[in-house]
Amino acid sequence: MASRIDETDRKILAELQNDAAQSLDEIARKIGSSKTPVWNRIKRMKEDGVITRQTVLLDAEALGLEACFFVLIRTSEHEADWQEKFLHALQARPEVLEAHRLAGDIDYILKVRVANARAYDTFYQALISEVRIFNVTALLSMEEIKSTTILAV
Repeated sequence: MASRIDETDRKILAELQNDAAQSLDEIARKIGSSKTPVWNRIKRMKEDGVITRQTVLLDAEALGLEACFFVLIRTSEHEADWQEKFLHALQARPEVLEAHRLAGDIDYILKVRVANARAYDTFYQALISEVRIFNVTALLSMEEIKSTTILAV
């Protein structure tokens, strides 16, 4: 069930998504409120699960992780024990930034960030040694056109 949020909450969320390091005073000034009501609203949205965590965003290329692969996985295994093993393998791999179970011909898609093709192959070999996978297709992203964590609120 979606949490009830009003226009003021939306303004606060927009400010936090833009820069969560801003002070409460800065946010309050920008949205035309005061510090205590802003703090109370943020606290409530955390309790309601609207705000799940605060973090920093890093530049992958600046850290030497220059290759982004989208990995399409098809499996002939759909039993609960296989899925548990597969999900555990993904959770244990820091290279996997995102993993989605899909409807259609492809069962899963992964977003994998690594230094280069050799590092991807190391990731791939480790993954297939842990779980049986019917088919894997890796697509190298040539250019990131848009990437954001900001949700339209």
